[in-house]
Amino acid sequence: MKYAGTLIFVAVVLFLGSGGRLSCRAEEPTVVVANQWQQKSIEYARIMSQVQWTPVANTMPRRGGYFTAGEQYTGVPYSSVKHVGRYIGFDIYLKTFLAAVENPKSVLYSENLYGKVKNAECYYGKVCSSYTSYALQCGIWYVSKLHGPKFRDGVERVEPQAASAANPGDVIYTPPARKGGGSHIELVTDVIRDDQGVVTHVRVEESRPQTTRDTLRTVKEFNSHLASRNRELFHIVDLDAWRGENRAESFLFPNYEEDSATPQINRVLLLDLGDWVVYHKGQPVKINVMDRENRGVRALIIQRGQTLVERIKLTGTGVVKRAFDQCGDYTVHCEMVDGSRSQACEFAVSELDFQLPEKPIKRGQPWDIKLNTDNMDAVIVYFKNSSSGYDEHNVFVTDDDRRVGKVRVPASVTEKADKMQVWVIGENRYGRLKKRQFIQVVGEPGAK
Repeated sequence: MKYAGTLIFVAVVLFLGSGGRLSCRAEEPTVVVANQWQQKSIEYARIMSQVQWTPVANTMPRRGGYFTAGEQYTGVPYSSVKHVGRYIGFDIYLKTFLAAVENPKSVLYSENLYGKVKNAECYYGKVCSSYTSYALQCGIWYVSKLHGPKFRDGVERVEPQAASAANPGDVIYTPPARKGGGSHIELVTDVIRDDQGVVTHVRVEESRPQTTRDTLRTVKEFNSHLASRNRELFHIVDLDAWRGENRAESFLFPNYEEDSATPQINRVLLLDLGDWVVYHKGQPVKINVMDRENRGVRALIIQRGQTLVERIKLTGTGVVKRAFDQCGDYTVHCEMVDGSRSQACEFAVSELDFQLPEKPIKRGQPWDIKLNTDNMDAVIVYFKNSSSGYDEHNVFVTDDDRRVGKVRVPASVTEKADKMQVWVIGENRYGRLKKRQFIQVVGEPGAK
């Protein structure tokens, strides 16, 4: 393969340590990157794979059990949260997850998605496809099956399928082991060469149970890895063509600047969803007053913007529960016994709803979805064929769509499906919300 403007740089890995501390680890100055987006893909992947965190309770679920309180983990937890929980980096900030880790009463410890959502346990998490899509600067994830040239432009199969041809930013696709089974996607983040320029090692990073995995393989080990399970190595030759309209820079999330910054986690109080987060209108907000420094708390102050919503007298620590029917951006802080005020937790209350046509959708015809939002913009409508993991579509909501309160769905979206999931995804500066419904499609394939 030929590259123009090859850039050699020293990769510096930043990661958040326990308590939100940023640390760094310098890699060998061997990474060769042809384009700026490839360098960014490595940096962004490592925001999620190098973060360190320590549970404060033994009830955070993981595959086959629970994370251990007091034990430090590296990399965000693996969980296919789908429409129920929230994906770290896409639906919430990384700092929101880190705040929830510090609250023993948060959804990380009180909610378990096992049995509710396939391939999920933890309420906040990532999976392989949301990990690579985040690194590759997408506004919404592409499932692992849809990364390759059969489904995307701007990507090609690497030849030869060997370590000698690998480059940072390449992806490795593992097809399902059996019909209907799961597939997997990994990201190449480093190709190490000796003084003669010969490849000696390849580093691969991925999201898999229980958190993320960073594997440095020799050439022999990497080639063996590729050869097993019919894996394929792909190179993205044109990122914009590969992403299409699905570009992170078109949305508020992912927010790589916020995710890579060191957060200041509140030591006095935290929300059940953590901090810097959005709630559905009417959804209970559970505020855990912890007072970890034993400064003494006198009152809990809730504000919407500059408007005082409620002042709640406190006699000690504990959980205060409130629901809000008025949308807006809120803060909550404690008034301390010495008259000072604590750091505030920030959250939004928003409405996200939509209406589907009353009658079944006719195959081969466009149709409309009516949108209803408050303190949030609808940004993406995601469609998933209930009987095929390969039939997925994104319709990106425009400013004009939001102005008229509806979005037109192209006929091609329902061309193959009889039943589809429809997710409307909205966002504001505090995060994203998702809402799901189902549609039935009638008419023979190809009918108009």
